[in-house]
Amino acid sequence: MPQRSFTTVLIGRDDELARLAGILERARNGSGQAVLVAGDAGVGKTRLLGEVAARAAEGGATVVVGHCVDLGDVGLPYLPFTEILGVLAGDERFAGILGAHPAVERLLGAASDSSRDADARLRLFEGVAALLAELAAAAPLVLILEDLHWADQSSRDLLRFLLSRGVLPRRLAVLASYRADDLHRRHPLRALLAELVRLPGVERLEVRPLADAEVARLVRVLEERPLSEATVRDIVARAEGNAFYTEELVAAADADGMPAGLADLLLIRVEQVSQTAQQVLRTAAVAGRRVGHDLLRDAVGLPEEELEAAVREAVGRQLLVAGDGDTYAFRHALAREAVYGDLLPGQRARLHGTYARLLAARGGGAETAAERAHHYRESHDLPEALAASVEAAGHARRMGAPAEELRHLETALDLWPAVPGEARPSGEGLDPVSLTLRASAAAAHSGDAHRAVALTRAALAGAGQDADPELAARVRYTLAGNLMTVDNLAAAFAYSSEALAMIPAEPPSRTWVWAAATHVMAARQVGDDATALRVARQALRAAERIGATAARADLLISLARLEGGGRRTREGRERLREARELARSAGDTPVEMRALFSLAVGCFESGELRECLPWLTEGLDRARRSGLLSSPYALEMRYLRLLVLYTLGQWDECLRVAGAEEPAPGYTVGPALYVALARGEPDVVTRARALLGERFDWMGRLVGGIVLTDAAASRGDPEEAVARARDTVTALTDESGRAPDVSVRLAALALAAVADRAAEGLGDQDADHWSVVAGELVRLARTTAARQGPEGQAWLARAEAEWTRAVSGPDPAAWERAVAAFAYGDVYEAARVRLRYAQALAAGGRRAEAEEQARAVRETALALGAAPLLERSDALLRRPAQRSVPPLTAREQDVLRLLALGRSNRQIGEELFITGKTASVHVSNILAKLGAASRTEAVAIAYREGLITPAPTARG
Repeated sequence: MPQRSFTTVLIGRDDELARLAGILERARNGSGQAVLVAGDAGVGKTRLLGEVAARAAEGGATVVVGHCVDLGDVGLPYLPFTEILGVLAGDERFAGILGAHPAVERLLGAASDSSRDADARLRLFEGVAALLAELAAAAPLVLILEDLHWADQSSRDLLRFLLSRGVLPRRLAVLASYRADDLHRRHPLRALLAELVRLPGVERLEVRPLADAEVARLVRVLEERPLSEATVRDIVARAEGNAFYTEELVAAADADGMPAGLADLLLIRVEQVSQTAQQVLRTAAVAGRRVGHDLLRDAVGLPEEELEAAVREAVGRQLLVAGDGDTYAFRHALAREAVYGDLLPGQRARLHGTYARLLAARGGGAETAAERAHHYRESHDLPEALAASVEAAGHARRMGAPAEELRHLETALDLWPAVPGEARPSGEGLDPVSLTLRASAAAAHSGDAHRAVALTRAALAGAGQDADPELAARVRYTLAGNLMTVDNLAAAFAYSSEALAMIPAEPPSRTWVWAAATHVMAARQVGDDATALRVARQALRAAERIGATAARADLLISLARLEGGGRRTREGRERLREARELARSAGDTPVEMRALFSLAVGCFESGELRECLPWLTEGLDRARRSGLLSSPYALEMRYLRLLVLYTLGQWDECLRVAGAEEPAPGYTVGPALYVALARGEPDVVTRARALLGERFDWMGRLVGGIVLTDAAASRGDPEEAVARARDTVTALTDESGRAPDVSVRLAALALAAVADRAAEGLGDQDADHWSVVAGELVRLARTTAARQGPEGQAWLARAEAEWTRAVSGPDPAAWERAVAAFAYGDVYEAARVRLRYAQALAAGGRRAEAEEQARAVRETALALGAAPLLERSDALLRRPAQRSVPPLTAREQDVLRLLALGRSNRQIGEELFITGKTASVHVSNILAKLGAASRTEAVAIAYREGLITPAPTARG
C-alpha cells in the first residue's frame, strides 16, 4: 500500500480560520488577544492551530508552541512554558532579549535556592510577562499552548497571570487549546476557563465536528484512489464529524472489515508498519507523547541507521511527526494512548525502567525528577521512585507550586513503608514526620485546610513518645495552626499549650518563638486575651533577641489586635504596616498576607471602606503571585473584597468579581448572595441553605444565617427570622461563650420581622410574647455592638429603632439616628432604614418629609437594581396621592379583620368558610385598594385610616 500524507488542505474550517485571522490581525496592529480553542479529541484543533501558525509565520510573526503532557499523577511545574523558553533559548536571534530577563532562568533549569523567597514566584511571573512583551515588541508573537486540559496547576496560574493583567502586551496573541470532552465537573481547568473568558481580550472558539458534506470532501482529498459511495457513506457515518477519526478510517479502508473501535482502528495502522517501526512506536509511547531522538535511541537499543529508518517509516505513515529540538511526537494523543494500552504489563514495566535509568544517568537535574519518579513507579522500582518523588517535591517547592509539591510528598509517604530502611533517602528532614509536616504546609498553601489537618494529625501519630522535643513541638503548633483554620479552637489551644510546654523559653529558640506566636493566636480565639497578651509580649522580646524576623512580624500583628484600641486605630495600623514590612523582608508571604488582611479589616471596622480596598488588592495580588490564592487569609480577603463592594453599593462589580473567582468555599462569594436577595432573585434561600453544609462551617453559617434571617424577615415570617438568628448565633458562639460580632446584625434583622408583626395589632398573649422576644434581641445587639466600630454601631441603631417600633410604635427620631449611623458608607442599609424613617414620618402625619425620604430611597433602589425596595418606596409615594381609601366590601372588611390578627390565607378561609384561594384574592384586592406592598403594611394603613380598631384590652 502506498504511503499517504495527511498534510492536506484544511477542510471545513473557513469560519474558524477567518476568526483567528482577525484576531491575529488585531494583535499585529497592537491589541493583545487570547483565544481558548475548545473541541473534542480528534476534532481538528491541532490541525487548525498548525494552519494558523504557518500563516502567522509567513506574515513575519514569531510562533512558539508549548505542549502540556499527560503523565498521570506526575506534576511537572510550568512544563509548556519551559518548552517554549527552551525553543527561544535555542534561537540566537533571541539571546539578547532572554539575557535581559534573568528571572526566567528558573524555567530553563538554572540553579535556585529560592525555596523560601516569597518574591521568587512573583519575579518569575513578571519576568515571563516582560519577556513576552519585549519579544512581541520586536515582532508579532504568537504563543500556542496545546492540550491545556493536561496543564499542571502552576502553568494554569502563570496563564491566569498573563491574561488577567488588564491588557495583554501589544502584538501578542495567545492561542490555547483543550479537549472539551475531557472536562468533567471537577476538572481543575473548568474554573479557570470560566474566569478567563470574562477578561477583556480573551475569547472562546469552539471547533465543532465537521458537517457530513465536509467529511465526505475530506475523504475524497485523503484517498486518491476511487472509493465506492457505500464506503464513503460508511466512513462519514462512523466518523461523526471527527477529522482524526476520518483520517484513520480512510487509512484502514484496505483492511478486511472495519474495526469496531477507535483503539482497534489505530492499532491496525501500527500493525501495517515494519516490526522495527512498531518497536520504536511502542518504546516512544512509554516516554509520553513527545520524546527526544537520543533518549529514544538509547531506550529502543537500535543502531542509529535502523532507528532512523524506522522513524522515517513511522513519520511517513503519519504515526509520528518530527518536532523542534530533535524530538518526535505522536501525531495525535489518541494514537499514543492506543499503542501504550496495547502493551503487555511486563513490557510497560521494563520500558519504564529503561527510561528511568536513562534519565538518571543523564543527570537531568531536578526538572526531570518528576519524570523519573513516574517511570520508577511504573517500573515498580520503589526505592528509586521514593528518592525521585522527594527530589521532585523539592523542585516543585522551589518553583512555587504547592499543589504539585503536595502530590509528590504524598507519593513519597505512600512509598516510604514499602521501601527497606537502608534503601530510603537520608538526610535532614528526610523522615516520615518531617515529610508529613511539609505535606501539611503544602496542603494549607494550596487551600485544602482539612487535608492539612489530617496530615498534621498523621505526623503527630508518627512522632511517638521518643521524638525530638523540638520536632514534637513543631508538630503540635503546626496542628494548632491548622485546626484554627477549620474552627476547632479548643483543640488548637490545647495543642499550642502542649507545644509551648515542650521546650524551654530560655535560652530562646525559633521553635519556642513560633510555638508562642501560635499559642497567642489560639488563646485569643478562645477568649483568653490575658494569656495571649502576656505570651505575645514575652515572645516578641525573644524574637528580637534572636533575630526571628518573621515570627516578630507575626507577633506584632497579634499585639495590634490585643493592645490599645486594636487594629481600628491609626496606631494599631501603623504596627501592622511595620509587621508587613518585616514579613516581606523575611520572605514569609503567609505572615505578610496576615498583615495585609489585618490592615484591610482594620479599615473596614473603622468605617474607612475605600481605604480597605487597596490593602485587599495588594494582599490578593501577593497571594496570586505566590500560589497562595486558596490559603486561609486569601480566602478571607476574597470574601472581604466582595463585602466592601457590596457595602459601597458597587453591586455589578461585586457580581463580576464573584463570577470570576476560582473555586473556593461558597462563603467567599457570600456578598453576591446579599445582592441576589436585595434584588429579589428566586433561588437565594436554596443557595444560602447550601452554605450551612460547607466544610468551612463558621463562615458558611455566618453568610447563610444572614441571608436566611433577612429573607424570612422580608417575607413577614418573624418565627422563622428569630429562629434563624438564634441558630446562627448559637453556632458561631465560641468556647468562651462570647457571641460573634455578627449577632448585632442578625438581631436587627430579626427585630424587623418582630416589629412588623407587632404593628399588625395583636392580642395580649401574642403581644406579650413578641415583646419578650424583642427585648431579648435588643439586649443581644447591645452586648455585641459594645466592642465594635461604625458598622456595629449602625446595626445597633437599627435594632434600637426596630425594638422601639415593636414595643411602642414607630419613632421618627430613632429612625433618623439609624439613617445617620449608616452614613459611614453602607448604601443599601442606609436606604432601608431611610424607608423605615419615611414610614414613621408618614404615620405621624408628616407627609411632605416622608415623600422626600421615600424619593431618596427610590433613587438608591433604582441605582442598585433593588426591586423589592423600589416597590416599597413607590407604594409609600403613591399613598399620599390617594384622596381617600376606596371602600372595602363587607367580605373584604372581614378578611382585613382576620389579616390584622395575623391569620394566614388558609386560616382566613377556614374562619369565613371560603377556600384559601378565594381568601388570597380578597387579600390581593385589599392590598391594591390600600396601596400597600405587603400584608403588614396594609394592616398598618388600615389602623391609621380607622378601617379597623384595636380590640380593647384589660390590664391589671
